[in-house]
Amino acid sequence: MSEMVSISTLDNENSFNAYVARPQGTPRAAIVVIQEIFGVNAGIRRKCDKLAEDGYLAVAPDLFWQFEDGIELDPDIEAEMNKALDLFGKFDQDQGVRDIEAAIKYARSQGCAKVGAVGYCLGGRLAYMTAARTDSDASVGYYAVGIDNLLREKHAIANPLMLHIPTEDGFVDKATQKAMHDGLGDHPKVTLHDYEGLDHGFATEFGKRRSEEAAQLADSRTSAFFAEHLG
Repeated sequence: MSEMVSISTLDNENSFNAYVARPQGTPRAAIVVIQEIFGVNAGIRRKCDKLAEDGYLAVAPDLFWQFEDGIELDPDIEAEMNKALDLFGKFDQDQGVRDIEAAIKYARSQGCAKVGAVGYCLGGRLAYMTAARTDSDASVGYYAVGIDNLLREKHAIANPLMLHIPTEDGFVDKATQKAMHDGLGDHPKVTLHDYEGLDHGFATEFGKRRSEEAAQLADSRTSAFFAEHLG
């Protein structure tokens, strides 16, 4: 079962929508699904639906409410990709993490003792920030961008974090990948997985970017990670 719900911001001065997919029966835990730069589109909703099929309460907050409600973009359409990149440049990431924290709070209010987070692209970066700044019980980031300039926050990562890193990521160069490994490789709470020859977006649900074999491998690792740390 899925629905759109309204979640109050942490300061209670605004609210934003979130797509919620509920499992049959009592959720084993909850997972906040953090969007790419394309909004809560069909691919993100499908991620939620699959998590619900696995028994989780899945919540995807519309983080682009900062601009307008209900933005959905397709990366395979050039004009929409350009709009997404423009929004990324304007997006207040600190506010985004606060909204993710509000979504975690909402998930706990639904009776879930444990709440994790998984994000993609921009959402992968926000998943790292979520691990460092919130009480998320376990977090996963796919092809996270710009982690090298967030390494100063790694000391605050208290709960498990997994990052999926495609080695030919057009948005994350080799120097940034090396900085991630150098900075996080020995962190007791962080697990890094490289995907040789893969590009950004390889685990998207729809579209040209998906690499089926690699997506299934990464998703199986994510599933085992959440089963271990969330239940």
